[in-house]
Amino acid sequence: MSQSSKTSVTRASSDSIRLRKGKLPIVCITAYSAPMAKLFDDYADIILVGDSLGMVIYGLPSTLQVSVEMMINHGAAVVRGSKKAFIVVDLPFGSYQSSPKDAFITAQKVISETGCNAVKIEGGRTMAKTVEFLVNRGIPVLGHIGMLPQSYNQIGGYRVRGKTKEAETEIIQDANILEESGAFGVVIESVIENIAEKITNDISIPTIGIGASVKCDGQIIVAEDILGMFSDFQPKFVKRYANLSPLISNAVKNYADDVRNRRFPGKEHCYYKK
Repeated sequence: MSQSSKTSVTRASSDSIRLRKGKLPIVCITAYSAPMAKLFDDYADIILVGDSLGMVIYGLPSTLQVSVEMMINHGAAVVRGSKKAFIVVDLPFGSYQSSPKDAFITAQKVISETGCNAVKIEGGRTMAKTVEFLVNRGIPVLGHIGMLPQSYNQIGGYRVRGKTKEAETEIIQDANILEESGAFGVVIESVIENIAEKITNDISIPTIGIGASVKCDGQIIVAEDILGMFSDFQPKFVKRYANLSPLISNAVKNYADDVRNRRFPGKEHCYYKK
């Protein structure tokens, strides 16, 4: 056996993720670039290339302006930067809702051009046929229920879901339908804790929470949120593990001061003829 074969790394599969249900909690985090993916690869079970990149990377007001091309470019970078994590790429708004066939065309393009392992789509009952269509054609799907960022205009902004009995029933039904349709897991976003707990106990596929409590089978978070890259807003469900924003700002300030005062580059940073 060659040295390279001994050290080869195999990525997780949708089946291996599904088998984590009820066992060791699943660690998920977003990444949009190869360097970040490389940093996260040793710790994350799933790296999500989320359409949140529209706001985090491009400064857009919501995820609705994100294109398939954006997702492909960043998805491919994350795949190149990682070796072990299971890579999921969001299908952006408008690229999969019109029909299962259109969803397949988009998903096939995303997977073939990025090398990712699965796609994520938002919606429960309305997406059931689409999820089934994709799964039957060999495309693993991660579902997404509760607060749906791509439905921002329809639901009237970002808000907690499940406060009424009717909403609770709808969210639970969405989870069950996604399981029946073949999704290997489901993200539950901004949902009342007891609902997330009930869903987690009732369905056989893993639940990945974001603002849905520790009762889920795993957690997903936007990396820049937990790293403290933004100082103007912190969602209630985010715990900051670092505060990099002032560190980065200070580093750039010091660089700017050195340039303006001709302290950088120094002799040790220059090339000389011997």
